[in-house]
Amino acid sequence: MNISFWEILATLTPYLLSILTFLIFLEQITYLKKKSTIPGPNLVFPFLGNAIPLVRNPTKFWDIQSLLAKSTPQGISANYIIGKFIVFIHSTDLSHKIFANVRPDAFHLVGHPFGKKLFGEHNLIYMMGQDHKDLRRRIAPNFTPRALSTYTHLQQAIILKHLKSWLSEGNKVTSVPIRIMCRDMNLETSQKVFVGPYLSIEAQERFNYDYNFFNVGLMKLPIDLPGFAFRNARLAVSRLIETLAGCAELSKEKMKGGDEPTCLIDFWMQETLREIESSTEKSPPHSSNLEIGGHIFDFLFAAQDASTSSLLWAVTLLDSHQDVLEKVRREVAGIWTPESGKYITAEQLREMKYTEAVAREVIRLKAPATMVPHIAGEDFALTKDYTIPKGTIVFPSVYESSFQGFPEPDRFDPDRFMPDRQEDIVYKRNFLAFGAGAHQCVGQRYALNHLVLFIAMFTSLIDFKRDRTDGCDDINYVPTICPKDDCRVFLSKRCTKFPDLK
Repeated sequence: MNISFWEILATLTPYLLSILTFLIFLEQITYLKKKSTIPGPNLVFPFLGNAIPLVRNPTKFWDIQSLLAKSTPQGISANYIIGKFIVFIHSTDLSHKIFANVRPDAFHLVGHPFGKKLFGEHNLIYMMGQDHKDLRRRIAPNFTPRALSTYTHLQQAIILKHLKSWLSEGNKVTSVPIRIMCRDMNLETSQKVFVGPYLSIEAQERFNYDYNFFNVGLMKLPIDLPGFAFRNARLAVSRLIETLAGCAELSKEKMKGGDEPTCLIDFWMQETLREIESSTEKSPPHSSNLEIGGHIFDFLFAAQDASTSSLLWAVTLLDSHQDVLEKVRREVAGIWTPESGKYITAEQLREMKYTEAVAREVIRLKAPATMVPHIAGEDFALTKDYTIPKGTIVFPSVYESSFQGFPEPDRFDPDRFMPDRQEDIVYKRNFLAFGAGAHQCVGQRYALNHLVLFIAMFTSLIDFKRDRTDGCDDINYVPTICPKDDCRVFLSKRCTKFPDLK
């Protein structure tokens, strides 16, 4: 007697439904137990949780988490995403508690909820303890005053090249969205600063193509199957790291010949070769080309999207605060002019105190990477009333911290960072845009220099006006934050002559 598939299925259906119902019930109970008394949804969608609302409208999702966290003195809230229990942290003090406890038996920095699948297990952000300290020591020579001075020349040449091209795209009559243009400028800047002459034009085109795959996959569901954006992003990262490993090999050969460093990887390889020569080991830790390629990719990722975000908000905030814009232009004009035909020197850059204060205030008010995800390696007593369960993804909000402590925190006020007020010192604990603790951003001086250089050149070379529409300055996640309209502006030439920077 033959029994059809449908007959078997009909027989099994009550049992399958019972198992499914039990799993859903167990999932809800487990979630509620982990949530305990902290605010958050009382029921979550089976298996997916609130992943779909997060992907569809991340701004609204995190705004709700923030409101929930602020509704309680603890300053925390809960949610559930694809089998992962999450905790959002509004409180600055609790964020510092997370940053100060990055260790195997407490919190592990992940940078992205599914970052290990994207970046690999040996990424800089996943390191801790002595291994992490050793790597940061090796990285330090890349950001000395001498190295930073070398980078300012490269940065300015790329900024000028792109600003010229922007003027051909936009004018006083037609506005253009500059987010993608800023991203492309920053990507080329990072390539030139980090790996200089070692990336051929053909390799650069492939690099840009793969980096776009990576960028798109960051904001998609972590479905690691052929045809899905997340899989494309993961494979693209592998190719990007291999490309950068090839640059490391070329730089090593050049530095062996005694040439002067011309980009970041040269400074790194110069120190690496010295260490190899003095080491008794055949290959000191973190000295292989592939490892270095991976770490360079970390730098590029950190510099690329965060910097794009800050540049866009600088344009937006300067446009809406004409008094600040005029002060910037007066200061820059007293130090450097486009007609000089010369680079802004490192010394001149240090003289631009007010322009740097503007850059710091942009970063405070619109922290690019709004949250820094960590995973709880063990149960951790966050407060006297709440213990974070092992495996929880914790989101300390550096964005929220910027609005705590500072007087009139919602006001764009660069003077707060000037010497007479020194709010960057007084409220240093609340300025978390570059992180805190052992994993604080090692390249923050480079990032600030880049923003100051852009502001100085953009405001000197270009007259601009935002194409303002309702909601144009609302926050959009891409994956760092940017204006919702991609920062549409009208552009026209301001200077009488472009500098001839080569």
